[in-house]
Amino acid sequence: MRSVCDYTDYFVIATGKNPRLTKAIHDEVYATLKRDAKLTPRSSSGLPEATWIVDDYLDVVLHVFTPETRAYYRLEELWDDVPKLEAAATA
Repeated sequence: MRSVCDYTDYFVIATGKNPRLTKAIHDEVYATLKRDAKLTPRSSSGLPEATWIVDDYLDVVLHVFTPETRAYYRLEELWDDVPKLEAAATA
């Protein structure tokens, strides 16, 4: 993101199958970063509905979507000129 925006270096985009799973993904990332790196987001949005949760960690902005919301907003297409790195989920 560095080459196209000045407020963050990276977007991390993840998908949960439903709002309960998007909330679970968010909660796990939040707890792990807080525990291991003593890091909490500067701001967070979307938790009540949990169809699109955004956590701003300054250098990294985490987006956790339901499939329908991710398809509707298509962030990957909006930022298609930015290099991408894909990673699979790990257990």
